[in-house]
Amino acid sequence: MKLLTILFVTFILALLGTKVFQGDWNFLFSGNLGMAVFIIFTGFAHFKFQKGMALMIPDFIPAKMFWVYFTGVIEIAAGIGLMIPSIRETTAILLIVFLILVFLANINSSKKRVNLFKGDYTGPGMSYLYKERIPMQIILIAWTWYFGIYLN
Repeated sequence: MKLLTILFVTFILALLGTKVFQGDWNFLFSGNLGMAVFIIFTGFAHFKFQKGMALMIPDFIPAKMFWVYFTGVIEIAAGIGLMIPSIRETTAILLIVFLILVFLANINSSKKRVNLFKGDYTGPGMSYLYKERIPMQIILIAWTWYFGIYLN
């Protein structure tokens, strides 16, 4: 849940900034900027913690490092896409699908007790999935829908 701090702090700072500089609260911009910064941050993590990310991928999927880097690029592109009004809604829909698919890797990594940061099997296991990942996924999907589709 610590990662959500990036989302919420960016949103609040952007919201305050729009009020100060534009004279009005811009929820659409602030919400999408919050998610953009969050998803770009996690995208870059694919390049820093690639070993741990590769361990998250189910065993039957080949070329794990390709998928780690590819999904990192996808996340960075999604963050950029959320900030472009003409493609925001499509980006949000694809990002929601992506978040659902990535959740399957999170289930697998929890079962295997993957420690993303160390790149080994000393992670918290299923407790992480239930206490942190499921609530976070729900927040991310709802946030993306609300700011990327509903308010758009």
